[in-house]
Amino acid sequence: MVEPDLPRTAKVRDGKALRTGFTTGACATAAAKAAILLLATGKRSSTVDVWLPVGRRVEFAVDRCETFGDAAEAVVVKDAGDDPDVTNGAHLTATVAWSDEPGVHLYGGDGVGVVTRPGLGLEVGGPAINGTPRQMIRITVEEVCDPYRDRGVDVVVSVPEGERMAKRTTNARLGILGGISILGTTGIVRPFSTAAWRASVLQAVDVMAASNLDTCVLTTGGRTERAAIGLMPGLDEVCFTEVGDFTGAAVERCVEAGLRRLVFVGMAGKLAKLGAGVMMTHYTKSRVDTGYLAEVTARAGGDASLVAAVGKANTGRHAYELWSQDGLLAAAGDTLCDDVSVNLAVWARHCGGELEVDAVMVDFDDLNPVAWSTRAPERLAATGTDPDLWRRP
Repeated sequence: MVEPDLPRTAKVRDGKALRTGFTTGACATAAAKAAILLLATGKRSSTVDVWLPVGRRVEFAVDRCETFGDAAEAVVVKDAGDDPDVTNGAHLTATVAWSDEPGVHLYGGDGVGVVTRPGLGLEVGGPAINGTPRQMIRITVEEVCDPYRDRGVDVVVSVPEGERMAKRTTNARLGILGGISILGTTGIVRPFSTAAWRASVLQAVDVMAASNLDTCVLTTGGRTERAAIGLMPGLDEVCFTEVGDFTGAAVERCVEAGLRRLVFVGMAGKLAKLGAGVMMTHYTKSRVDTGYLAEVTARAGGDASLVAAVGKANTGRHAYELWSQDGLLAAAGDTLCDDVSVNLAVWARHCGGELEVDAVMVDFDDLNPVAWSTRAPERLAATGTDPDLWRRP
């Protein structure tokens, strides 16, 4: 059983280091810096520098900085570097005003989500502004004035078009409604969001646990997630998460969160890697082991010629097609799913806990279940699965 590190392609493209960017939290902080400087001194800034948790100060360009009555407002445009972040180009906006109450008071404006579920480490009903950005904004305001002495400062963070951007995230499923989250633990965005995706998977598990749900359904992408939701309609939508390549990390968090059951829904390629004991399945860090699939074929009753053909298959899908053509798809697929369920249960024990694990293989085209681990029909009955889905011709 192995869990390789994140791939080098998360850091390098065409031999060159990928350009890092800045988090929404860092950009909101920079906007707050420009706005409080204008409010306190009357001077507009074209650039501001802010402290980042990585231990250095960084300069940000200010897109707009102006006053509105008794308030000041500034905008910093997010640069995500070479990361395909949905919030790249977002206009992080901070509006500041003096308050009669001492301290720094942080609010969410238009385009910043509202927390509606527990498990995110934020107050239900409050803005989706995580702890580190809150601290960064407070520190930045204190660099300019003393909000505890005579008067405090109100800071409203908003993101025009934030609600539209949020539709391309998992925010709604996690209970963050109406906009994006203001995120970041370092202030820096690492290219390709591998770390961000991993963090979102762990956060999703935390929300499940906080909602007193005990079943986590992992899928490899949007299509398999749709298949899983159709397969288990009785589960709350927060139970489903696109795990991508981070199955091992997700299983570990399920154990830590005290969940009871895990279901993995995927296609032949990812299942082949998990069946072979590889817990981090990025294509640069693990390949489909056709030798393993040949061994699965033999255990499922395939003849020598099919075993040899599968051993030379180009991809997991190719092996799937060979099984299907030979009438062995159900037997070989079930064997593979049993291996996956055993391996994920073993990984859970390696992480210090116990999970009931089932695996389901869906078809590449129609997404119908074609194979499953031995106890899946019995244990998934409680999730609302249509019994007819388990009937084979």
